[in-house]
Amino acid sequence: MLQCIAVTQVPYAEALLALATMEDGPEHPPDIVEPEDFVLCELGDHDESAEHAAHLWTADTPGDQDLWFLWSGAGAHRVHRLDVLRLCPAVLRELATRTVTTCAYFDHHPGPHSFSVTDPLGDLIAAHVHSEVRRLVSEDDAPGAPDAPGTLDGPGARGRPGTPDEPDTDAP
Repeated sequence: MLQCIAVTQVPYAEALLALATMEDGPEHPPDIVEPEDFVLCELGDHDESAEHAAHLWTADTPGDQDLWFLWSGAGAHRVHRLDVLRLCPAVLRELATRTVTTCAYFDHHPGPHSFSVTDPLGDLIAAHVHSEVRRLVSEDDAPGAPDAPGTLDGPGARGRPGTPDEPDTDAP
């Protein structure tokens, strides 16, 4: 299932208060949320009867409770709340690979678990980042690139006579 694409602005003062007063909240709440922050609903695509939800903070408490921003409606009709909610206990066990993936949402969330939700925008951004890394790595390995093997001006040139780092031993 695809991720919901609802976006809304975080009420800055309310978010700071919730972060500052929650058990095991951040030491400096302004580092977590800024005045003009927006959040994207993290849940799977859902109808308007379910609230949108965005994770704001993970508390390191015995009860595994996180701060979530939940909202419904839009514009002047938006209703929101900040709530500390228990984590969903669901897990996905891959027997072939022996991996265990926990659901990243809150307990009793609407729709499918996080491991069944895909984020096409996140996948697109990740693919772009990977292609840029491959491009930069291939440019660094290209003949004639600085520091590439076979060039006279990079670390790969050290040890060859005639380079600035080592004198020519055949000279009188």
